[in-house]
Amino acid sequence: MKLYEFQAKQIFADYGIKIPRGSVAAKLEEVEKFVKELGSKAVLKAQVLVGGRGKAGGIRVARSVDEAVEIAREMFGKSIKGEIIRKIYVEELLDVKEEWYMSVALDRVEKSFSLIFSTEGGIDIEEIALKSPEKIFKIRIDPRWGLWDYQLRDLFSKARIKQDLWRELMTIAKAIYRILIEKEAELVEINPLGVTEKGLFALDAKITIDDNALFRHRELEALRNFSEGLEGIAEREGMNYVKLDGNIGVIANGAGMAMATMDLIYLEGGRPANFLDIGGGASAEMMKKALEILTKDENVKAIFINIFGGITRCDEIARGLVKAFNELKINVPIILRLSGTNEEEGKRIVLENLKEIEIVETMEEGAKRAVEVARWR
Repeated sequence: MKLYEFQAKQIFADYGIKIPRGSVAAKLEEVEKFVKELGSKAVLKAQVLVGGRGKAGGIRVARSVDEAVEIAREMFGKSIKGEIIRKIYVEELLDVKEEWYMSVALDRVEKSFSLIFSTEGGIDIEEIALKSPEKIFKIRIDPRWGLWDYQLRDLFSKARIKQDLWRELMTIAKAIYRILIEKEAELVEINPLGVTEKGLFALDAKITIDDNALFRHRELEALRNFSEGLEGIAEREGMNYVKLDGNIGVIANGAGMAMATMDLIYLEGGRPANFLDIGGGASAEMMKKALEILTKDENVKAIFINIFGGITRCDEIARGLVKAFNELKINVPIILRLSGTNEEEGKRIVLENLKEIEIVETMEEGAKRAVEVARWR
């Protein structure tokens, strides 16, 4: 489960990490009130769970109350990668000298935890790796012993950090590691970590919690109710959905089938827009809900539905598609593969009712057609 920035920052504050003053607004009057409280200058941040919000206009600086209200008016209701902006975090504008990056995460390859630090912050870590790989520093953390001071001193020395900042940096590093362990998170990230005359501030915050551990953290499970993004909608419907940065929507029954479908799309030169597993025994209603989720993502240019009928019945999937086309506005080309239980009946229903859908016989053919169709839109 991903937390919104304002939620993650509250946890940071609880663990002693400095954050700029800020409040969450759901309407223009609140934006105006909060900006006045901050002294007329503020940063307005769209509260969405997708990446790249800055490039999409989801982070704006306002230097007056009127400007802030106008920016908020433009933001509210806007879609960023399929997620509607319903709340804006109004935050204090700090005088930042430098922007750094720091995170701790579960490292499945090393079977341990890793702390990553860079003096190049404010951009994605993947971009830093491409742009300045020599400025990325990594510590492997053995979960049996935790994070040692000597490891951090060695890292800060290699990164050429001024020694008068070491103590505060150590405090922050240990705090985010504690959050990772105590909240059973998969990722805790500060990007950027702002260097100011008043010290180091977490200018942005990202925390991803292990869903399987939520039953041990009722205070975090309660935050799930806030989720209004596509992932939150899918979760409430009992589906597994992960937003990606491609343009080909994927719907499959089973995690393995969904991943195999994504692999085939990559092999054909395309990029999946999502991972969406509707599970075994999916009903017509669930199929409709899955399509409803994908059609809300404005980046999706084609959809490949890949169903192997075991417990799942192909005729139920077909009825769900008919229901979706009758009730939703669907303008995206759909490629469909049905195989298995009640396959012929499912295909008959689609052929008789949905001329818009292209039926293919194999996964490979479906992936190829989806990539071809997406390129022309």
